[in-house]
Amino acid sequence: MTPMIDVIFLLLIFFICTADFNPPEKLLPAELPPQGASAAAEVILPEPLNLDTVRIRISFDQKPAWHIEDRVCTSSGEVQGLLQKIAAMKPDIPVILESEDRVPSEHVIDVYDICRRTGLVNIQFAAD
Repeated sequence: MTPMIDVIFLLLIFFICTADFNPPEKLLPAELPPQGASAAAEVILPEPLNLDTVRIRISFDQKPAWHIEDRVCTSSGEVQGLLQKIAAMKPDIPVILESEDRVPSEHVIDVYDICRRTGLVNIQFAAD
């Protein structure tokens, strides 16, 4: 009986030492309204557009400003309209979100939610 307890004790120690106690990574929770619930501003996209990646830079000076490639958007409706046009052309395009240090995180998450709402799923955050 004693050797059996020793074996069980050793197995218990082995499993505790090899266990991974970090929670698995999951998708960011996002509460999105149903399709078509928010009105997006109509954005006309110039024809020559590089569709390898979409780089969205977020700046903040009293209010947020979004720079999608070389276009400046002043409202989230403009951003959504432009991203809808891009998603209609190429839904699997990589989107890279860059933000300045002073940008509140809520504005970055808002852009992330807009990307998900428009159907863009390959979203990456730029590291400084």
